[in-house]
Amino acid sequence: MEKIRIQYQDESIERLRYIDGKSDWIDLRAAEDVVMKAGESGLIPLGVAMQLPQGYEAHIVPRSSTFKNFGIIQTNHCGVIDESYCGPNDWWYMPVYAFRDTEIHKNDRICQFRIEKHQPALEFCEAGRLEHDDRGGFGSTGVR
Repeated sequence: MEKIRIQYQDESIERLRYIDGKSDWIDLRAAEDVVMKAGESGLIPLGVAMQLPQGYEAHIVPRSSTFKNFGIIQTNHCGVIDESYCGPNDWWYMPVYAFRDTEIHKNDRICQFRIEKHQPALEFCEAGRLEHDDRGGFGSTGVR
């Protein structure tokens, strides 16, 4: 089992744990009260700094209820933090944009993360034509 050293901003930040034992994603919470007006953007402190294992990165995304509950979206849509961001002042934040006036309270669950191994080294080999059949269309539907 991989171990992650974690530093909390203060004692009142709820400690990290898996989401109700149902998922391998881990909730992150606001580290302070935040008031935003519609059209504002900002960084919400998450109250943690971590030392990820070598060769891993954290992927941070909003919870499915974040927009419904708070009217905010994560402006980079998926935040990526690699293992080099690991110092005692390398605090995690969620960059957001508010679509309506909102209040977020300390310890509200606003986003989630998981860690992934770095992508392996890849080599791209140019081909005049790919070998598989053309499904036609776009995405998984195949409908144009």
